Parts: sequence; structure tokens; C-alpha cells
Amino acid sequence: MYKGTLSKILFLDIETTPQRADFSLLDDAFQDLWKHKAKFLLRDSSTETAESIYERAGIYAEFGKIVCVSCGFISPAGNLKIKSFYGDDEKKLLEEFSDLLSKFFNTSEHSLCAHNGKEFDFPYLCRRMIINDLPIPMILNITGKKPWETSFMDTMEMWRFGDYKSFTSLNLLAQILGIPSPKDDIDGSQVWRVYWVDKDLERIVRYCQKDVVTLVKIFLRLNQIPGIDDAKIEMV
Repeated sequence: MYKGTLSKILFLDIETTPQRADFSLLDDAFQDLWKHKAKFLLRDSSTETAESIYERAGIYAEFGKIVCVSCGFISPAGNLKIKSFYGDDEKKLLEEFSDLLSKFFNTSEHSLCAHNGKEFDFPYLCRRMIINDLPIPMILNITGKKPWETSFMDTMEMWRFGDYKSFTSLNLLAQILGIPSPKDDIDGSQVWRVYWVDKDLERIVRYCQKDVVTLVKIFLRLNQIPGIDDAKIEMV
């Protein structure tokens, strides 16, 4: 049960895509590297190839990139404020996100919260910052820290209650808790197409923001804290 100050938590979600629109656009070195990686990812080698599953490359920080980071924080007045950093220039959006962390979420009292964040969002952000030659903000940098010394909270971990046998998606958790699903438009598997084919980044941003709103509502429910009315949600 969370006993801290809600305004000290930054809730976040990221959306990622493959670095290129198509496998054929990778240089020879990255094509070979993806083929090697894909050997372990093929579900049916009789119908799938490294080329045909390249759309999954966005899941891996070495082959993907971040196109949106949406954040939410609960103000002392009880309003949920949502802000997004997005664009085709990954380095620029990471710099802007890092600036937010450095200015407002920079002490041991602050925490970051995401769904499956410890396995995906947090390490992905750190890896892409290193690849883009950016410093990792203090709150994200776990070098030398013990697990209980980090500032990470994870709603999937909260729901597990110590059971590590299965994965529970944000959508499934929202459904069973009676929280409106964020997947009423697209889901994560479609982000690559919406970005590279439809070229509709704004749609991805809206989807990412919905995920953050759902994340916050799930966090409050899991910690038996009164929820936030939709009228108190602000985009900043």
C-alpha cells in the first residue's frame, strides 16, 4: 500500500517503432544483426522470416526508437496533468523529457511508475539515451543501486503480489478492475504501421496519453486510493 505523496510520482508510458519503415532500408550490418536476433523470435519458421517480422523490432532498444513519452502527475490539488514529448527526432524528445526529470523529479523522494516499466519502459529509455549520447537523469540511473534503492514502481509487479509466472497486460488489468480500456483505437502492435505507413504521430500520442490515464487509475485502485474524475484530467 502506497503511503507517500502522490505528487512525487511521475507516471509514464513510451511508444516505440522500428528504426526504419522496412527491413530493406537497413544497412547490411543491421540486416545481418536483425536476422541473427530474429532466429530466436520466429514463431513459425515455415511462414515467418526475419524480414516479415521486422515490425516487431521496435520492442528492442537496439533496433527500435522512441517516438513518444507521455507523462502524468497528480497535483497537490488532485488534478491529473498529462504532458507528452514526441516527434521524429528521438534525441530531441529524450532531451526534453530528461529536462523535465532533472528539474522536477530529481530527489530520492520522487518515483517513476509504469506498467511493466521495470522490464520495458525504464531500461528502454536508458538504452536509447546512451545510444543518443545523452546523460541518464539521476532518477533513471540505477548504477550501483540495490533493487530496493531504486525509484521505480511497476503496476504489473504490484498486481503479481510476488507471483512471477505470468504477464498481465494493462488492458487486461483495466478490464478486470472495471476501468475504461485505453485500447479503444489502436494497440501497441499497430504503432509501427500508424507511424511509418499512416504517418499519424498525433494518433500515437493520443493512444500513449490514454495509457497513462489508465495507468494512474490502476495505480490508485491497487493502492485503495480514491480515483480521479475525468473532469480533473488536464493536458499541459
